[in-house]
Amino acid sequence: MSGGPFHLFQVAGLEIEYMIVDAATLRVLPRADLVLRDASGAVVSDMEHPDISWSNELVSHVIELKTSGPTSRLAGTAGAFQDHVRRINALLAPHRARLLPTGAHPFMDPGRETVLWPHEYGPVYAAFDRIFGCRGHGWSNLQSMHVNLPFHGDEEFGRLHAAIRLLLPIMPALAASTPVLDGRITGCLDSRMSFYGKNSARVPSVAGRIVPEPVFDEATYRRDILGPMYRDMAPLDPEGVLRDEFLNARGAIARFDRGAIEIRVLDTQECPAADVAVAGLVRAALMALAEGRLGDMERFRAMDTARLASILASVIRDADAARIEDADYLAALGISGRPRPAGEIWKELCERCLPLPDHDPAWDAPLASILERGCLSRRILAALGGDVSRDRLMSVYRRLAACLEAGEVFHE
Repeated sequence: MSGGPFHLFQVAGLEIEYMIVDAATLRVLPRADLVLRDASGAVVSDMEHPDISWSNELVSHVIELKTSGPTSRLAGTAGAFQDHVRRINALLAPHRARLLPTGAHPFMDPGRETVLWPHEYGPVYAAFDRIFGCRGHGWSNLQSMHVNLPFHGDEEFGRLHAAIRLLLPIMPALAASTPVLDGRITGCLDSRMSFYGKNSARVPSVAGRIVPEPVFDEATYRRDILGPMYRDMAPLDPEGVLRDEFLNARGAIARFDRGAIEIRVLDTQECPAADVAVAGLVRAALMALAEGRLGDMERFRAMDTARLASILASVIRDADAARIEDADYLAALGISGRPRPAGEIWKELCERCLPLPDHDPAWDAPLASILERGCLSRRILAALGGDVSRDRLMSVYRRLAACLEAGEVFHE
C-alpha cells in the first residue's frame, strides 16, 4: 500500500439524529411525520433541500438531518445544520413540541413509548422489530451522528478501513453524551453504545465485536463479513427484506453502494457546531493515519479485533478518562511513552492533525470544551450534581434544548 494522499478525501455525508419531545414535559412525541407533512404538504419519508435534507428514522419521535450529498468542505456545514434545526423547531412549535439533543432520552420508557415509523420503509422496520425487538433503549432510544467518508477502489478502501478500525475504539471519548437512562445515572458515560453493542445479540454476526474485522478489500469484505451475516439471517428473514448493507451493525460499515464507510459510534452532541467539530477532528485524524503521517499504521493495521474491542469497551464506560495502556495501540496512533487517558490522546491528535484547510472557526469553542472540560456526558453529570430527580433532569435537559436552538456549547 502506498502512503500518498487520497485524491478525493471529501466527506460523503454527515447525518445527525434528534429526538422530538413535548416542549413542556420533555416526554418523547411521535411527530416526525407531522414535521415532514407540514414542510412538504404530504406524509413523506424524506424531504430534500439544496444543503440539508430531512428524513424519518426507525421510530416516529426521531428525525434525521443530513447533508444533501457529498461535500468537499466541512466549513459552513454547522451553520447549515443550525438553520434547519431552527426551521424544524418552528414547525414543531404549533404542536407544542421541540427538538432535544444528546444521544439518548434520559427518562424515556421505550417499552411503553416506542412508536415505529408506519409509512414508507415500514416493512423494513417491522422486520427489524420482529427479529430483534426494537422496543428497547438500543433501538428506539438512541440518537447519533454518522460520518460517511468516501473511498475510490480497493487501495483507498483498505487504507481508510484500516485507519477507522484503529481509531474507532477511542471515538466515544470525544462524543459520549448519554450518562442517564431510565431516570438514573447508569455508571457508563456512553450508555447508547453500551446498548448498541447488544442490539443484534440474536444473530451475533450482524454486529460482530462492533470494531470491524481486519478486512481490506471489497471481495474479502463481501465474503467474510456480509456473506456470513446474510447466511445467518436467512432463516429469520426468508424474504430477504433485510439482506442489504444497512443490516451490518458494526461501529463502522462499508457502503459499497455509495463508495463510503459509515462511522456509527458518535453520540449526538448539544448543537450542530459541536457535532461537526467532532466530525472534523475525527476526519483529520483518519486522514493523517490513512496517509501515513502519524504512526506506523501498516505495522498494526491487522491488530486483533478482540484487542481493539477491549479498548472500546473501556472507552464506552469511562469515555475521556479511560486509561489506554496498550503500547502497540498507542504506537499505531503515533503516540509513544506512558499510558494515558483517551482524552489526552485526543488533545495530542488535535494538535497534530488540525487545522485542515476547511477548518471552521465555529468548531473552536466546542472542541475546546470537549478537550478541556470533558465530553458532554461529563458536563451533564457535573450539571446534575448527583441529583436525578425529574425536576433536575428536566432543568438540565431544557438547557440542552436551549443550546440546540441557540447553537451554543453546553457548560456545566
